Amino acid sequence: MIRWAESPVLSESDHPPQKIVVIPEGATFQQAATLLEREQLIRSRSAFLVLGKAQEADRKIHPGEYDLNAAMAPAEILAKLLAGRVVLHSITIPEGHTIIQIADVLDEHRITNRAEFVRLVSDKSFIRTLGISADTAEGYLYPDTYRFARPTTAKDVIKTMVEQLGHVMTPEWQARAKDIRLTIHEVLTLASVIEKETGAGDERPHISSVFHNRLKKHIPLQSDPTVIYGLPNFDGNLHKKDLTHPSPYNTYRWAGLPPGPIANPGAQSIRAALYPVPSANLYFVSKNDGTHQFSATLIEHNKAVEKYQKRPFRRGSHSQTLMTPDGSQIHNKEGVS
Repeated sequence: MIRWAESPVLSESDHPPQKIVVIPEGATFQQAATLLEREQLIRSRSAFLVLGKAQEADRKIHPGEYDLNAAMAPAEILAKLLAGRVVLHSITIPEGHTIIQIADVLDEHRITNRAEFVRLVSDKSFIRTLGISADTAEGYLYPDTYRFARPTTAKDVIKTMVEQLGHVMTPEWQARAKDIRLTIHEVLTLASVIEKETGAGDERPHISSVFHNRLKKHIPLQSDPTVIYGLPNFDGNLHKKDLTHPSPYNTYRWAGLPPGPIANPGAQSIRAALYPVPSANLYFVSKNDGTHQFSATLIEHNKAVEKYQKRPFRRGSHSQTLMTPDGSQIHNKEGVS
């Protein structure tokens, strides 16, 4: 009878299907045994309880999703529950996602509670325990592919992502930040702007060069993504009036870096922020193919705008507004921003 109770329900030759069994948070060992018997993964609930009692399993099992099958011996199933070998789900957080977009991804995959995640990333007392001296964790949640159990607490998810950034920010990069007189917060802020400005990896150091040059000359960065980040409501189109919005993230109105990151940058953008290519460039304009034309002077920039923006839009009978900086002034001309 004991041998029968301790043997698998089926043999390997029966090729039993895998079953995902969820042990709820706070479930007792008796409740877990009842669930396993109902799913026909063990022969006897009573025998499983005796097996668990011998190992003092009550209250020691871990909640979560378990990948089990009927060819597993009860002792093997119990070992999984005691070790917490739960199913891990692969989740990719794209580079350049904001904390809200990350919350949406995690919620979509049912990894953690969205509302709790959004609350905690702005909880100063909590993020300080992670070494973040900022208003939010924006910029510190490293975009990568993670493997999380379902569910995982919002605290653990945030902690994991911040710790991953710590691995990326090597001592060499931290020393480089000091050499160019930037704090880690400023590096992440600049990297986030670079991340949102281009998707072309080899362009990032050139975008960085433009911004570094503007910072040195105290010229506003005039980055559209920063303006968009500071808008309370963005309808998908940046309008001329938006460039005068009083947000501290509006780099058309205020010189210098915005007060914090506008997204969570990847390693390429962080590296670009730390190692811009040497250049005299102060401007760049989209070529409408995912890349940009870089210019050192306003005259060169206007020619590039004429070539890549104004002419194509004239042919398409579009009418937009070109914002071209001239010192601290902004002049309006027909074209595109």
